[in-house]
Amino acid sequence: MRISAGLAVMVLGCGAVGHAVMTGLDTGIERVDPFKDMKNRPQAGHGLNFLLVGTDGREKISPEEKREYRLGGAPCHCTDTIMLVHLSADRERASVISLPRDSYAEVPAHRDLVSGKDHKAHPVKLNAAYAEGGPQLTVRTVENMTRVKIDHYLEVDFTSFMKTVDAMGGVEICTAKTMRDPNTGLDLLPGTHRLTGGQALQYVRSRHVDGASDLGRMQRQQRFVAALIKQATGGGVLLNPVKFKELSSTLLGSVRADKGFGSEQMLALGQAMRDFTPSSSEFASVPIGSPSFPVKGIGSTVKWDEPKAAKLFDAMRQDRPLAPVRPGKATARPAAVPVDVPPQQIRVQVENGTRIDGLGGRVDAALRATGFDTTGAPGNGASREVRRTVVTYDPRWDRSARSVSTALPGSELRAVPGQGRTVLVIAGADYRKVVPVRAEDPYQGGAVGVVTGDQVVCGR
Repeated sequence: MRISAGLAVMVLGCGAVGHAVMTGLDTGIERVDPFKDMKNRPQAGHGLNFLLVGTDGREKISPEEKREYRLGGAPCHCTDTIMLVHLSADRERASVISLPRDSYAEVPAHRDLVSGKDHKAHPVKLNAAYAEGGPQLTVRTVENMTRVKIDHYLEVDFTSFMKTVDAMGGVEICTAKTMRDPNTGLDLLPGTHRLTGGQALQYVRSRHVDGASDLGRMQRQQRFVAALIKQATGGGVLLNPVKFKELSSTLLGSVRADKGFGSEQMLALGQAMRDFTPSSSEFASVPIGSPSFPVKGIGSTVKWDEPKAAKLFDAMRQDRPLAPVRPGKATARPAAVPVDVPPQQIRVQVENGTRIDGLGGRVDAALRATGFDTTGAPGNGASREVRRTVVTYDPRWDRSARSVSTALPGSELRAVPGQGRTVLVIAGADYRKVVPVRAEDPYQGGAVGVVTGDQVVCGR
């Protein structure tokens, strides 16, 4: 769940700041050897593959932070989040696949790190591989499950994550509905928020803001990674030597990495990714066959849909996009603001509340262009002196009304019991434009639920 800090190591590699800025940074990296004595590994493909894991590490958190961010309990010494990241050979695309921590897995024969006992191959939940055999067993298990050869390993804990986000000055997240989780303390109202490190940790840890549990949490983690990439590549971090030096020191001083990943690799990655945008990244979760597959002695596990998962990992091995390019994707489009209800599901009637000729027609056409189901027959309002645009709605369809109001910045929401499902827009003299909107959850589309970063970051 703290994986975005690991991605930041890659994305913020260095841009064009040069070798001088990187001098001495290697010494701050804590090293692990996840590939020691590994045999019968998958065949290497094109591009680079990273295994990014988020570990607990709450023993490093101060008592004050534990109370503020609801981090009580004993550390589990396991991986809360596991992501495979593929950087394409042409360095124009990053593909991220989230692996559920409760995935049914079979760890290969190994020696237990805690007890020192030798174990035969046996079934576990995927996050338990780290507890039994650390980074090496985690890498071996993931490679056996995916047949994707891992080139580099990065590990981030609670402290690393919070330091990284704070060093970036926070990360911008937007939500179309209230998000509250009493377990983590997350409490966000609809809108755009710049999260500090601690708040970001609450956001990526939360599992109880909807009924999607771990799947919803993985999607929020992916949104956060996309937002991090957007800020890193669009905020001048890569081109500012002073800012880069400060941030790199924070990153490298708070992660664990394999011996082959250092400043030279960061330099090459940063140069390759300096032109990245959110649309350069794509995200997917492993297709699920059974969300509650019972295993004796382990409990309920997440069973993958093997045929669909195989296609997903094959695309990664072959250095192909995880999903076909969407029609018209190459055409530049303004970023859309996420809303709770898809505009295609909302019926809208427009009225002109001013004496401006043709205003109703322009508003109707603009709302229709962003996806709303308008009547196409705008009329004149009872009053022609409306200064502020009004959105009237039946309280039973309040979520739809909020979606319409989001598309009309500055509009007033007004409940009218008994109005029915059609939302009425009375265009006022303050009308300037319709802001493009989209459904907040784009993960429904695509054969394997693949989305690109530009679909899940905040619109402008």
